Amino acid sequence: MAASFTVRRMEEADRPALRHLVRALNLYEDSITGDRATGEADAVAALDEVLARVAETGGIALVAVQADSVIGHLFLTLDTAPPYVRADLRRRAWVADAFVQEAWRSRGAFRAMLARAEAHAREAGCRRMMIGVLTGNDLAERVYRRAGFAPHALEMMRDIAP
Repeated sequence: MAASFTVRRMEEADRPALRHLVRALNLYEDSITGDRATGEADAVAALDEVLARVAETGGIALVAVQADSVIGHLFLTLDTAPPYVRADLRRRAWVADAFVQEAWRSRGAFRAMLARAEAHAREAGCRRMMIGVLTGNDLAERVYRRAGFAPHALEMMRDIAP
C-alpha cells in the first residue's frame, strides 16, 4: 500500500497531537536511557522548549499528516558553529527532534520531512545538517545512516554521585 501523507509546516492546532508524539518519544527514549521525564506536563514543557528554539533560530517545525492526523514531526533549528570550524561550514542545521508513529515507520514520512527540512536549511545558508542519536537506539541510527548521516562526534556521559 502506498503511503498517503503530506508534509507541511506545523500549525497551532497540531499542538495536542504533537504533545502526544513528544510524550511517546520520551517514553521510548526512557526505555533506553532511564532518564526521560515521561509525564504529560513534561511533554508539554519539552514541546514548548523545542518550538521556542525553532522560532528563535529561524528553523522550521514540520509535521507529516495523513487524513488530518499528525503521524510524525521533525523540528529543525539553525545555529553557527564555533570559530574552530571553517567559516564556510559554520552555518548548520540541527534536527532537534523527530518522531514518526510506529504504524507509519518505513513508509517515507521521515525522509519526506527531512527533505523539506534540508531545503529550508539550504535556503538559510547551511552547509551541514546534524542529528543526534542515543547510544542503544539502533533503529534510529540505521534510519539516519540510510538518510545519509554519518558519525561525527561521540558524546560521553558520567553520572556524579550526590
